[in-house]
Amino acid sequence: MTQNGNAALWFVDRHIDEGRENCTAFVEATGAKRRLTYGQLAHQSGQVAGALRRAGLKQEDRVACIVLDQIEYPALFWGALRAGVVPVLLNTLLGSEIYDVILRDARASALIVSAELWPVVGPVVANQPDLKQVIIIGDGPADIQSWDDFITGAPAAPMAQVTSDDCAFWLYSSGSTGRPKGVRHVHSALRATADTYGAQVLGIRQGDIIFSAAKIFFAYGLGNAMTFPMAVGATSVLFNGRPTPDVALQIISETGATIFCGVPTLYAAMVAQIEQAKMPAHSLRQCISAGEALPAEVGHSWSRLTEVEILDGVGSTEMLHIFLSNHPNDIVYGTSGRAVPGYELKCLTEDGRQIVPGEVGEMLVRGESAADGYWNQRSKSRTTFEGEWTRTGDKYEIRDDGRYVYCGRTDDMFKVSGIWVSPFEVEQALVTHPAVLEAAVVSARDGDGLEKPKAYVVLKAEAADDLADALKSLVQDRIGKWKYPRWVEIVSDLPKTATGKIQRFKLRDMP
Repeated sequence: MTQNGNAALWFVDRHIDEGRENCTAFVEATGAKRRLTYGQLAHQSGQVAGALRRAGLKQEDRVACIVLDQIEYPALFWGALRAGVVPVLLNTLLGSEIYDVILRDARASALIVSAELWPVVGPVVANQPDLKQVIIIGDGPADIQSWDDFITGAPAAPMAQVTSDDCAFWLYSSGSTGRPKGVRHVHSALRATADTYGAQVLGIRQGDIIFSAAKIFFAYGLGNAMTFPMAVGATSVLFNGRPTPDVALQIISETGATIFCGVPTLYAAMVAQIEQAKMPAHSLRQCISAGEALPAEVGHSWSRLTEVEILDGVGSTEMLHIFLSNHPNDIVYGTSGRAVPGYELKCLTEDGRQIVPGEVGEMLVRGESAADGYWNQRSKSRTTFEGEWTRTGDKYEIRDDGRYVYCGRTDDMFKVSGIWVSPFEVEQALVTHPAVLEAAVVSARDGDGLEKPKAYVVLKAEAADDLADALKSLVQDRIGKWKYPRWVEIVSDLPKTATGKIQRFKLRDMP
């Protein structure tokens, strides 16, 4: 028999063999602050595997998971992998109609849902033709089986025999365009991200306590909260609520977190919070950011206020985690850094030519964590996955020193007077103004039908009446006379995906 490639062997069972059964694997940040040791996780994931088998699920069947970041999630995820069942991790912030579409698309045999989410999920459950089993974590309707009843008395199931290329789990990606796509990842992809970014960039070690504001359903959050800490026997802090700036800072302080994983929007808001109050006592030694490029001003402000640097990086659901990043002691804010060891990058012009320094092209990436493709979207798979290379849909410039500078999504770029304009470059200039918290830039047409930049701005402080003129002048002075926004609109917030990406297409559609 070939060697078993089940990821649960290395991420869960190995810790028992190496004497870490009493080390804390997960702890909840709030409420009862429940804890789970590596030994308890091994036992409970075995129970979950047995319960799934007892419920009639077979190897390669799918179980949809609409679950908050709580102590049951790790046992559910690794228990499913142990049984050879494929967990489909779903965004916990969607509406009923979208859940209906995704559950039908995934054809899941079972659904496990947190009780807090039942009011949104419950109305669509009865109409799912493939759904045979529904389990609720917490207090729910009497006719829905509870999580405790589901696993009680279940015998531990043996580890399913799989190859490293077997499908392990799905994530659903909507990116910034809105249409969900089932992204299939194999067992070996999890360790690939741990051996590359986790070990060689983040440098996580056993004594670390890691807190990820990004949730487990997000590829970035799955790596932060499960893959990386479990690769070395570290501890992950789980938080099932919305990570507002004050709450995130409180959790960092109270849990003694040594690594914090955030997104640019949250870092900007936390910087504003710290500037108004102060940074609480903390044990942070490293911070990382992904989801969208980190504005240089936010990075510099965070480092000044906390004395901890942010490793800004780039990843995708299709590549599972970060493949391009700033590295410790090699950080240049305003750039996305260099390739993560184990990944290869190239940027191509529209005619397929490799760019030279100073040019802009679409980035393609090659690495062992690439997805196996999209579920039932063959044409999209063929345009995204080109042999060993994956198209990212992101435009980048490469500098003379080999660092990459983010220029925006391929469908966000536009030309002004025949010259390409990067929305992100304009946004970076806008957020240097002390009154600006966030900014998003899209193209709009003037009276002559020509494309020009339009800015939507969220303020963090009172602003003078001539703010729009001041922002236009600021952009002209910093990055170019033709790049300034012809229109500046003040808004209370910006439309974003659940993973923090600005949905510029929604702004383009606004009147």
